[in-house]
Order: sequence, then structure tokens, then C-alpha cells
Amino acid sequence: MARRCSVERANQQIGSFASAKKNLIIQYQGRERSEKHLLDLIYQDILNRGVQETEIEDIDIYVKPEEQAVFYVINKKIEGQIAF
Repeated sequence: MARRCSVERANQQIGSFASAKKNLIIQYQGRERSEKHLLDLIYQDILNRGVQETEIEDIDIYVKPEEQAVFYVINKKIEGQIAF
């Protein structure tokens, strides 16, 4: 028991990649978008298309700043696109 507590305490002090706060920013030709902003736009687009939140199992996202677009595929069958 003492060993486990020591390891947990050490992990809390050192931190790790898994527990670190992450912030992804995509920059292209003077424009930048955060991961959160793009995910929020995708979420709103999905809901506007009539897809229920409970239907979403996985989302593949393809950021193509050279085309000024972000493409997504929901559950391997529903495709969509938002502006970058």
C-alpha cells in the first residue's frame, strides 16, 4: 500500500503527457484556428443536419487549410464540411 501511494504522489508531482493540458492551434497563411473552435463548429453543423448527439459514435476529421475547409465523417457514413 505504501508503495502505491508513493507512486501516485510522484505522478502528481511530475505530471505526464496524458494529464497535461493540451492546446492545438492550426496556422496557415496568416489564419489560425484552435481545436476547440473547429470542434464547436463541427458539432453545430452536425446538429443542424439533424444528426442526434446520441447517434454519434466516432468522428474522423480532416483539416485542409489549403482548401479553406475542414471535412468530417460521422460513423464512417455521414460526411460534412465546414469552412476553415
